[in-house]
Amino acid sequence: MYRLLSAVTARAATTGGCAWGCGRRAVHQRAGLPPLGPGWVGGLGLGLGLALGVKLAGGLRGASPAPPAAAPDPEAPPQAEPLQPLEQPLAPWSPQTPAPPHARHFARAIDSSRDLLHRIKDEVGAPGIVVGVSVDGKEVWSEGLGYADVENRVPCKPETVMRIASISKSLTMVAIAKLWEAGKLDLDIPVQHYVPEFPEKEYEGEKVSVTTRLLISHLSGIRHYEKDMKKVKEEKAYKALKMMKGLMESDQEKELKEKGGKSNEKNDFAKAKVEQDSETKGRNSKPCKKKNDFEQGELYLKEKFENSIESLRLFKNDPLFFKPGSQFLYSTFGYTLLAAIVERASGYKYLDYMQKIFHDLDMLTTVQEENEPVIYNRARFYVYNKKKRLVNTPYVDNSYKWAGGGFLSTVGDLLKFGNAMLYGYQVGLFKNSNENLLPGYLKPETMLMIWTPVPNTEMSWDKEGKYAMAWGVVEKKQTYGSCRKQRHYASHTGGAVGASSVLLVLPEELDADALNNKVPPRGIVVSIICNMQSVGLNNTALKIALEFDKDRSDVP
Repeated sequence: MYRLLSAVTARAATTGGCAWGCGRRAVHQRAGLPPLGPGWVGGLGLGLGLALGVKLAGGLRGASPAPPAAAPDPEAPPQAEPLQPLEQPLAPWSPQTPAPPHARHFARAIDSSRDLLHRIKDEVGAPGIVVGVSVDGKEVWSEGLGYADVENRVPCKPETVMRIASISKSLTMVAIAKLWEAGKLDLDIPVQHYVPEFPEKEYEGEKVSVTTRLLISHLSGIRHYEKDMKKVKEEKAYKALKMMKGLMESDQEKELKEKGGKSNEKNDFAKAKVEQDSETKGRNSKPCKKKNDFEQGELYLKEKFENSIESLRLFKNDPLFFKPGSQFLYSTFGYTLLAAIVERASGYKYLDYMQKIFHDLDMLTTVQEENEPVIYNRARFYVYNKKKRLVNTPYVDNSYKWAGGGFLSTVGDLLKFGNAMLYGYQVGLFKNSNENLLPGYLKPETMLMIWTPVPNTEMSWDKEGKYAMAWGVVEKKQTYGSCRKQRHYASHTGGAVGASSVLLVLPEELDADALNNKVPPRGIVVSIICNMQSVGLNNTALKIALEFDKDRSDVP
């Protein structure tokens, strides 16, 4: 209103406005009326403004019928619209819209988690980061911090679409599990049964078999981005030596405690000798400097592959780095082979089969990353150059690794996926008390298999866990009374060019009362995506999950 009055007054003050005013004044005088004063223009503007205000107020009253009321007080603040109840679980919301009713119960956890995310974002210099949290299947918080597009100052929001990187492996596992449940896929026969294009392998002159099960848990021996077998083996040997040294020291400490802390000269000498030998071996076996993944050329491929079979040529003729089943070697290429297996076992193209799964899971914003399609709310991706300046990442084509790291998604879709897995994992426990429950997307026994740690594996983002089947799993553990209690959870992280991600599921520790009075899924799911590479997010996600878990007992 102020701008409208200013415009009217300003126009009256211009030359044209003066001519018009002078004309009106002349007519006024010709009519024999007293001369107009110099303030007539302001009075006219004020009159027009009041008239327009009355008109607008009348229109608003007409649009929303209400009982007659006194004239509005210009000093009174505008009334806020009532919050609408949110019935649908996992509906996305942003800080600009009303929060879900459940969010009110988690105000403390949200404030604490937001502060933590701001700290992480500032620490690593990430342009943007998006988080989503659900409690017992209902989304209670989703928010974006920073920018999805720095150049155009587009802020991050819950609907922002980013690369989810290796969380794609967990999505691929659902396709494999569905085929296994349907009897269309045997996890323990050689992969050549489904993909004869992949040649049979030997290791140190011995014929060996690569199976689907071994591929899923990164035990196949197929390489990752590093092509130098010597560097990989040296690094593995060095890590094994360090671990063995740590175990020896731990055993010695336990032995001393059992003896009451007493030690004689012989024990001291033996301990010193072990430490000296270990140190010597460590120096002699320290590996050559190995490039990290983001220094590997294959990560920046720009070639478009039409299907999974075609992309096998990148690695199918390379030797196995380890005997299948003997050692863990994380391999995205192993999942490229799994995509080919899915195609042959299902009879569909891999992407078509995955889109059917996304449709079933209601993951409507999850798609393969391609440059040509217009994808609403897609973020840009960034990295810091050698001069520590923020720059756009180079163009890459991820068609060679759809299954292992090629999908785009939102935190909301990832929450839906995590809750679908959690529901399937728990529904078998609730069936006895509630026979009306719908079945899970995957059967309880399938989810139990998927979330069971596999021997000889590693979980790089949490040393206390093991890799299972396309998920890392940490098992429940408590060593000492009134001390740290390790919670059971499953998660997968992701790292791609210009992107980092994590999806973490913290199941509720169920008791008999919960089984009788509640329904699955029961637990916390956290998803975080970021448009900056090399950002470790698993520990942050776990802290956030535990913050929300603290507040769960207060929820009615």
